[in-house]
Amino acid sequence: MALKEERISFYKQIESNKRKSLFLMVSIVVLIIAFGYVLSYAFDPGFFFMIMIISIIFSITYTVTGYYKSDKIAIAAAGARPAGNDTLILRQYHNVVEGITLASGLPKPKLYIMNNPQINAFATGRNPQNSAICVTTGALEKLNKQELEGVLAHEMSHIANYDIRLMTLSAVLIGMIAIASQIFLRSLWYGGMKGSDDNKGGAILMIIGIVLAILAPIFANLAGLAISRKREYTADATGVKFVRSPTGLKNALIKIKEEHTVETTKGRKVSKAIAPLFISDPFKNKIQNAFSTHPPLGKRIAILERM
Repeated sequence: MALKEERISFYKQIESNKRKSLFLMVSIVVLIIAFGYVLSYAFDPGFFFMIMIISIIFSITYTVTGYYKSDKIAIAAAGARPAGNDTLILRQYHNVVEGITLASGLPKPKLYIMNNPQINAFATGRNPQNSAICVTTGALEKLNKQELEGVLAHEMSHIANYDIRLMTLSAVLIGMIAIASQIFLRSLWYGGMKGSDDNKGGAILMIIGIVLAILAPIFANLAGLAISRKREYTADATGVKFVRSPTGLKNALIKIKEEHTVETTKGRKVSKAIAPLFISDPFKNKIQNAFSTHPPLGKRIAILERM
């Protein structure tokens, strides 16, 4: 007789994924410290501080500018329009979101719709007071009310969990590493390395610095993608918490998975820059690996089935 699978508590799932996200963020910080430590020995102190200051300024300026305009940038990139309430399907969209705001205690976000036959949706905004949700026409047409509720609860969860803020911090740290690495590699052509009587020790430092400069941005980017995947699991669990049922979201993900088995190029006019925001990969990538922005749909469905 097969043993029955242990049920999963959405509270435990939320806490587990939050811990894993925190661990990944700490890993990026540790990588920055390790890289900076090597640079401090490889360069004159003044030149080292100049590298770090430049990388911090550029990374923060670029990312924070995007952060404060994240909702407008994402909506414009999606080619979305405000969702009115002049049709039955749009009124249902508004009503479902309003029901979730009552359950979650969140303010109602601005609602948008984009012309795309795929079932998909995304949330954006730096905080609950400045947030927006966008759904595709495909989602409104193909999902029943319970499934739409599950998808919208997932997106409201991203807002409640301040995921845009977390991903912005991640982007700042990853950007710092990338910029510092580029400055380091380019400076090798201009003799920026610290002079040393110990040629062997200097050569070892240079090799370590070059290896870190090449690998650090890759590892940092992988950690950022892993954080993105963990936030999807967390949003799934938080969405279940809001509506007290995994059924709607589970069935919606099943429909999305079935849709992904059909190769079609119709309706794929989505900017790759905002692809990670969607509830599922809008480009229907079948190969899941460390470079994926979303966890496998099958795994997400299996977890929801055990809640």
